[in-house]
Amino acid sequence: MLRFLFRRLMLLIPVVLGAATLTFLLMHLTPGDPARTYLGEHATPEAIAALKQQWGLDQPLAIQYLRFLRDLVTGELGQSMFFREPIVDLLATRLPPTLLLMLMSALLSLVIAVPLAAWNAVKPNGLSDVVVRILTAIFQGTPIFFIATVFIVMFAIRLKIFPVAGYGKTMWTHIVSLFLPALSLALGIVPVLMRSLRTALIDALNSEYVNFARAKGLRSSTIWLHYALRNASISGLSILSIQIGFLAGGSLVVENVFAIPGMGTFLMKGILNRDFPVVQASALVFALLVLLVYLLTDIAYTLLDPRVRLK
Repeated sequence: MLRFLFRRLMLLIPVVLGAATLTFLLMHLTPGDPARTYLGEHATPEAIAALKQQWGLDQPLAIQYLRFLRDLVTGELGQSMFFREPIVDLLATRLPPTLLLMLMSALLSLVIAVPLAAWNAVKPNGLSDVVVRILTAIFQGTPIFFIATVFIVMFAIRLKIFPVAGYGKTMWTHIVSLFLPALSLALGIVPVLMRSLRTALIDALNSEYVNFARAKGLRSSTIWLHYALRNASISGLSILSIQIGFLAGGSLVVENVFAIPGMGTFLMKGILNRDFPVVQASALVFALLVLLVYLLTDIAYTLLDPRVRLK
């Protein structure tokens, strides 16, 4: 296990380097001038040139890239061009809301998908199975921002159950404020997760080891929990880990709709302001989050299936 973890952590280095390089090139090759964006349209050429020299943007692209790699290796993420604050300090305040949002979205997707998959696996292709699959397919094809807007109108403006926007100040207000955004994200991955679990449960319930467990006279709850659901959860875990990338991308939309001060709004402001350090640091954080989830997923396989060996 330790050797596996060491090798996986070593593999993170080229992946992170590739993500950082791609982000660097895309930001520098896209049209627009960050100095002019910061100073405004009526800025003089002398002021723009002085600001570019201060930020180091007057140097060749290769020199800027080498300086960027040097800062990345030393852990120096630089200072935001727009906020005029260190990137590390900005990430310390922006990262917790996004992490809590993604965690709540993953938990809500499991709370919704697992019972639906178990219910539909008992009588596959029945009326309830068809209705649930149609409804989940509709949610899967609906844009996230539309679902989020409907939730705001229904539950925040009309029913006044949840706040319209914001993040709150205490842990409880954080959870309440993030419930609608997390539900909006969760409904986007529930259809995929539910279908995967449903298929895996149907295969498990029709397997020989489940038939043998029934023949031994085991209780239905024991068969479901220890035989069917445990084996089917391996497939669901794989799908859920893949969908973490969807949650990371969807957080950009949801956080801007609900005005959540997280990584999504932080990255969007960096893109609009052409704030190179902000965009590069945000892309690295999202890449590390996804890679960390993949690593934890591989480790969880050994807990669910003893036959899996990490070599």
